[in-house]
Amino acid sequence: AAITYEGILMPETSARELIHEIGTAARRASRITACASTEKKNAALERMAQALMTRRDVIQAANAVDLANARSEGLSAAFVDRLAVTDRVLDQMVTGVRQIAELADPVGGIENLRPMPSGIRVGRMRGPLGVIAMIYESRPNVTIDAAALAIKSGNAVILRGGHEAIETNRALAAVVSEALADAALPADAVQLIPTT
Repeated sequence: AAITYEGILMPETSARELIHEIGTAARRASRITACASTEKKNAALERMAQALMTRRDVIQAANAVDLANARSEGLSAAFVDRLAVTDRVLDQMVTGVRQIAELADPVGGIENLRPMPSGIRVGRMRGPLGVIAMIYESRPNVTIDAAALAIKSGNAVILRGGHEAIETNRALAAVVSEALADAALPADAVQLIPTT
């Protein structure tokens, strides 16, 4: 069996190697993001919001390819509408990223603190999970939502969107990687499976 990656036919073993490399890089990145300060995570989110605005043309050009492919596949008008990254959708992405940045940092929060008979107090402290893998439908805004939530919570995430949004998701993932690197966080903290 084989898969196609960027127009190149790859044997299944190469696909396994690709996934292994992505997972290994995400694991390394998760160790850094788990310890990142609130300021650094918020800086990455703000850079992501800014890049979504400045790279609007690149994102929408990639989206135009996905929309044309979806129409040629005969997908429903409602599906194509959900796939479209309009100016309004991009503005909503930017707003959503900034809203996540404004949230309290979940890492280190303690809840359900209660005294024990011995006199010590026991509670639950929130911490990052590590690496999250997420498979979702062809809604490009989910790429940004998942990336922003992973960054804020100090996790790394591997994203696998629907094949209908692959070009848009690649453009969005590039924006996120650039924002992470600009904020001195590992770009591999958010990765997209680059093939359908």
